[in-house]
Amino acid sequence: MSKQYETVIGLEVHVELATKTKIFCSCSTQFGGEPNTHTCPVCTGMPGSLPVLNKQVVEYALAVGLATNCQINQYCKFDRKNYFYPDNPQNYQISQLYLPICHDGWVEIETEAGKKKVRIHEIHMEEDAGKLIHDEWEDCSLVDFNRSGVPLIEIVSEADMRSADEVIAYLEKLRTTIQYLGASDCKLQEGSMRADVNLSVREAGQEKFGTRTEMKNLNSFRAIARAIEGERERQIDLLESGEPVVQETRRWDDAKGISRAMRSKEDAQDYRYFPDPDLVPVVISDEWLEKIRRAQPEMREEKMARYQEEFGLPAYDAQILTGSKHLADLFEAAAAICGRPKEVSNWLMVEGMRLAKELSMDVDEISFSPENLAALIGLVEKNVINRTVAKAVFEEIFKSDVDPEKYVEEKGLKMVSDQGRLRQVIEEIIAANPQSVQDFKNGKEKAAGFIVGQTMRAMKGKADPAAVNQLVKELLSQA
Repeated sequence: MSKQYETVIGLEVHVELATKTKIFCSCSTQFGGEPNTHTCPVCTGMPGSLPVLNKQVVEYALAVGLATNCQINQYCKFDRKNYFYPDNPQNYQISQLYLPICHDGWVEIETEAGKKKVRIHEIHMEEDAGKLIHDEWEDCSLVDFNRSGVPLIEIVSEADMRSADEVIAYLEKLRTTIQYLGASDCKLQEGSMRADVNLSVREAGQEKFGTRTEMKNLNSFRAIARAIEGERERQIDLLESGEPVVQETRRWDDAKGISRAMRSKEDAQDYRYFPDPDLVPVVISDEWLEKIRRAQPEMREEKMARYQEEFGLPAYDAQILTGSKHLADLFEAAAAICGRPKEVSNWLMVEGMRLAKELSMDVDEISFSPENLAALIGLVEKNVINRTVAKAVFEEIFKSDVDPEKYVEEKGLKMVSDQGRLRQVIEEIIAANPQSVQDFKNGKEKAAGFIVGQTMRAMKGKADPAAVNQLVKELLSQA
């Protein structure tokens, strides 16, 4: 009988905070600038330059700590983590080892296996390093210090997760929580949220942890799930063949579906941490902490419950709409303007999600205004356009944020409700289709549907379907 194995997983999640300037200087944190343009003597590690702490970094860290049920160290300080690497300009990183700002928290996750608490060991503040760009043509590496000094929080979990599903649920929970707080956009593809996975396997029922490896270079939830499955299988294969698992850092190659060893961790590197002499300790008063606590926004679970109670939305709609703060904000703004929350939800859930999928867009990239969605709903409600035309107009709103009223006017899409004009068109179609008249009189309802379809085509989709249906049946009965 083959052995059963249990996977044990803990995460180190780095989140770039949404401050306009860096953690210890006034350089911009904006993503995507020309290399080395968002830099100064502080973030490039020039001798004699002195760091000055950005207060907003502390406030974001506190907000995340409170939202994840952490204890707060109201007296905390920064330490120097000493190591050499080309993207590390000072030859040390300013971080927090001895007194991190938050510790001993937890979040609740839900998977098909049920609900579970994942404990958070600590959250600490630190500065990001620069970025190395490897030029294969020139056979050299270039360094861009734009990211150097961008503020980070590192969220270190306990080894409480047992599957890829639990890891993704935990990351989703962190991402939505942090986005709702406005502390980060958490875009994995831009590196503003990054996860390192510490994973080991052990025989089911054993208390002692196996030897763990750390996997880096994971920039999507899909890559994280695949890396976990791949590393689990690799470690089990080693144990089954009697070979030891080596404690090491591995880099995941998502294109090839394999991981490669980067460096051994058998001998833990001594970073020679010591308190940073250029930064005074951070003292968080009761009043400051209470101010952050009072400013905490409505979080996803509260919003989901309110959407069902206040707007009468089904649980599924509420779950999807609140999965992205951006989508929830769009929904609430449009619903407030037009007073039709269920209609707003239907447009976003059906047409909005369909178009996002077709265009391979993340819902956070939806950029049309709530005013234009509300205006479109108003046009349908007032019978200015029918739903078929409205779908085409919504597509233009989704892609180009057009003003629906102007667009309908310019394109001549208003519904034709002139009974005389409709009657004339239907009579002409009935006259040209005597067989349909005969079929209708013989009890074949589909014959009326055929005439309705021909009428809508002749009217270029701009007729009121209800009026057309009524007139067609009336005129067929008289034919």
